[in-house]
Amino acid sequence: MREAPSFSAHAATVLSERYLHHDEAGRPMEDAEGMLRRVALAVAQPARGFGEESAFWETRFFERLRKLEFLPNSPTLMNAGLPGGQLAACFVLPIADDLDSIFTALNRTARIHQTGGGTGFSFSALRPSSDRVRSTGGVTSGPLSFMDLFDHTTAVIRRGGRRRGANMAVLRIDHPDIEEFVAAKRMPGRLENFNLSVGVTEPFFAALEAGEPFALRNPRTGHIARTLDPAALFDAIMDAAWASGDPGLLFVDEINRANPTPALGAIEATNPCGEQPLLPYESCTLGSLNLSAFVAGGGVAWERLREAIFDAVVFLDNVIEANCYPFPEIEAATRRTRKIGLGIMGLAELFARIGIAYDSEPGLALGARIAEFLTAGARAASVELGKRRGSFPAFHDSVWPDRGFQTLRNATVSCIAPTGTISLIAGTSSGIEPFFALALARRVLDGRRLIEVNPLVAAELARLGAAGEAALEHIRERGTIKDIATLPEPLRRRFPIALEIAPAFHVRMQAAFQAHMDAGVSKTVNLPTNATPGQVKEVFLLARKLRLKGITVYRYGSRPGQTLSLVHEDAREDCRECAV
Repeated sequence: MREAPSFSAHAATVLSERYLHHDEAGRPMEDAEGMLRRVALAVAQPARGFGEESAFWETRFFERLRKLEFLPNSPTLMNAGLPGGQLAACFVLPIADDLDSIFTALNRTARIHQTGGGTGFSFSALRPSSDRVRSTGGVTSGPLSFMDLFDHTTAVIRRGGRRRGANMAVLRIDHPDIEEFVAAKRMPGRLENFNLSVGVTEPFFAALEAGEPFALRNPRTGHIARTLDPAALFDAIMDAAWASGDPGLLFVDEINRANPTPALGAIEATNPCGEQPLLPYESCTLGSLNLSAFVAGGGVAWERLREAIFDAVVFLDNVIEANCYPFPEIEAATRRTRKIGLGIMGLAELFARIGIAYDSEPGLALGARIAEFLTAGARAASVELGKRRGSFPAFHDSVWPDRGFQTLRNATVSCIAPTGTISLIAGTSSGIEPFFALALARRVLDGRRLIEVNPLVAAELARLGAAGEAALEHIRERGTIKDIATLPEPLRRRFPIALEIAPAFHVRMQAAFQAHMDAGVSKTVNLPTNATPGQVKEVFLLARKLRLKGITVYRYGSRPGQTLSLVHEDAREDCRECAV
């Protein structure tokens, strides 16, 4: 008898509350397996339009989903097969320097967030604060005031949603309001529904290295508004990131060096977690393979993984056909390039299962090999789909013909997403992150706290009898086994947690994947509470040296109400909140 999909108690709760289809009275109309069947059926249907058997793909898709070998982004799980089902996770909306454009983008943001999607924007075209408005003779309030408006709208929509609304705001480093932008989230409660990224450029780094003044330009006129000391600005960015985790850096020149369709324009913004750079109005559907499902003995089941990669690419390409797009401009831009983002989750679990330390040279080498294998396999699948279904319409305006490709279905095929909730559903570690902790408190959408103990380490300790039970109690309190001297060193080495890994190693693991990804890599460089702004600077400069497309740091405890916490630290936070 075929086994039903297996979910943890926490995963079952999240599925029931946020993913299963409910009737108007709030009663679930399907179970978790029914959800997966609904998704597989809906996403298989477009195959008919290409002369393929949809039943064949429905069976293959369902088996991948049932075995938790692959999961698509949350909107696909939530909405596939439902009337008006919007299936993409990532959108970038343009904002021009006029009120019509700003408020059109605001309206569309609200509509996208209703469906579970996230939005990214570049506010760099907006004239700075105190600039003149010719039509009224007054002065402008600047991009930050409009970001506040988008943030408030997201908060209102979020109250009735099944998924936390998310935004990315990008401001170029040469914008006259850059200093206000950098400091924005040092004010408690401001821009809580935004991630912030400074769009850093090579001219800025040239000025920084030369010790020369850096020019800020009014985007309305192109004229120099003023100059400043680039070192002082870089220090302000580091201090702000140290204080709150924002802003991150977006290396816009590196992103555009990798832009597959430069003839269509420059890329200025990304999705909310930074892994998918997109042109205006583009959307992207993401999905992740669960590496922990492809363990074979002491390594990776490469051939099984190759087959899963092919199925996942077909799945994501079908989603572009099955999607009900919220606006015509989004459908046109998405279909023009057909970008998909296939990534992975469960890297830390894979390492632990096969006995490789995350923070080791063998770990870096295997990570790079997986990334290269993933993109090569996904691109081979896209070539095959291009032969059968046709290349993406902008293919001949892309870089791919000059690189020897005669067909390609998708302008991009790979990226690394954070996989926060889908990795919880799959019962594995998030994206390419290390284990955050071996016992942790997770705050979910409604503010409840879920306590999780890593099941893999719990199973390992269960084999050790009384010593293992004592170690498990220590884990529940401290979240780590590094300092338990009674445990074998090889066992402790297999389970490093994020705060025990040197910041430079976080960056190097991100770089190992970025070197082989079409798009970007979502990865957080976790810093301990006692980290210094100087360590943030080292991370930022190493990220540039290793040619990352973006970088984010987070110093533990620097923001109240963080999603993941050590159990004992979260309990202290609850006590502080109760005392207020």
